[in-house]
Amino acid sequence: MHVEFLVEEPSAEATLLNIVPKMLQDVTFRIHPFQGKQDLLNKLLPRLKGYRNWLPEDWKIVVLVDADDEDCKELKVKLEEKAETAGLMTKSRRTGESYFQVLNRLAIEELEAWFFGDVDALHAVYPRVSLNLGKNFRAGFSKISVARDVSVNMVPERNRSKSFQVFHEGLLSLLE
Repeated sequence: MHVEFLVEEPSAEATLLNIVPKMLQDVTFRIHPFQGKQDLLNKLLPRLKGYRNWLPEDWKIVVLVDADDEDCKELKVKLEEKAETAGLMTKSRRTGESYFQVLNRLAIEELEAWFFGDVDALHAVYPRVSLNLGKNFRAGFSKISVARDVSVNMVPERNRSKSFQVFHEGLLSLLE
């Protein structure tokens, strides 16, 4: 199996490079970072249409975007509609045990929130950070460095972020 990840920025790419092998063994993958959320959303439909024309049966597409301040349900509907318009079946819209090609996932609020779901991983990289830290951690750190360094230490099963667990469960469903 092969998975194509479409993500909105290089920090998501840095994170996935470290955590995907922890969740999906014996699966090849490639990550395509865009230049922000709007860039990804603007290019998503043509990209999905391109995949539709040649996508092998054992390939999946995972779209990951930050919810930011958008309504999560509305954003998810946008992603689902783009896949449907492109002629691809999503996990959310499949019926029963039917085959799907696209998994749409949101990082709630932002990808960095996933790091707060695994405080032990944060603490391993930044020992001065309290294990009881608040959300003020981000100030002054490079997003890509934090993403790369913290994700190396993340343990998917112990992460308490709800959106991370939904992402993790979605990736595991690709193997079904």
